[in-house]
Amino acid sequence: MALPLLLALLPISLLLGLGIGTSGAGWSDLPGLWNDDADPVVRQILIDVRLPRVLLAALVGAALAAAGVAYQGVLRNPLADPFILGVSGGSALGAVLFGAAAGATSLGVLGRPAAGFGGALVTLFLLFRLARLGGRTGPTTLLLVGVVLNAIASALILFVITAGDPARFQGEFFYLIGRIPPQPLSTLLAIAIWLALGLAVLATQSHRLNLLALGEDAAGQLGVDPERSMWITVLAASLVTAAAVAFTGLVGFVGLIVPHIVRTLLGPDHRILLPCATLAGASFLVLADSAARVVAAPVEIPVGVLTTLIGGPFFLVLFLRHLREEGGAVG
Repeated sequence: MALPLLLALLPISLLLGLGIGTSGAGWSDLPGLWNDDADPVVRQILIDVRLPRVLLAALVGAALAAAGVAYQGVLRNPLADPFILGVSGGSALGAVLFGAAAGATSLGVLGRPAAGFGGALVTLFLLFRLARLGGRTGPTTLLLVGVVLNAIASALILFVITAGDPARFQGEFFYLIGRIPPQPLSTLLAIAIWLALGLAVLATQSHRLNLLALGEDAAGQLGVDPERSMWITVLAASLVTAAAVAFTGLVGFVGLIVPHIVRTLLGPDHRILLPCATLAGASFLVLADSAARVVAAPVEIPVGVLTTLIGGPFFLVLFLRHLREEGGAVG
């Protein structure tokens, strides 16, 4: 029942996103958009600007929510999120470094996500190595190391921007806070392909994630190779994160908020949780980006600011609850 509802919610969210803005074009212009007497300026706003933007928001929201489900499942940590773990920061740094080295080339559509994936892999390597220095990888340690790595990646992005040509890298400042800019069809198609590949892999791991929730020993007895499943899941989640972050920057906490709400409503079965959170993430970011356009009108704020304002307190509440539960378990 939940999946059909979420499938219906997505096109509704897209239509809402198309009709919301500060330029004057709205829902009343949609029915006559293809008429011969349609205002060409309105048509350009809706088709060339808003439509690519809402489609990009849907793809990015789906990617980040799916990645959040994957990280939380494989790490058995409900607080895991691409942004909090530093994977988003590493991906954004890789994309910015690619932009600094390659400039405006035709390889950007494929090169930026690939470079972002490379940055995510380096971040994951550092994350697990540093978190294991104390002898074991604890959930809280992973989060703290991830926050530090994300801060370092943000500082390096800022260094690349300020050390380079300010005019050339002015747009890269938005990588530090996240925004949804209109993108050409080729970019949207490339992101959709990367996302489809990553989601296909994650779908094959959904049953294994259910077994890993029982613990590595129990999962091993049921025929699951915990190490292999972990890396397959982490790599696929990093792939979809890189595809999203490469063109939008650090849109934070989507992978925390959406999976947590969907899990609370529908339960922890990853075979249901993964597709439902993916669809919910798409709708969530479309609506969040629509709100970001008008909440401070006529000024338009980046959507990453809004998701952080929502997700920061959300994470803090969950983190404090997690600490209380850990303390109770120890007691």
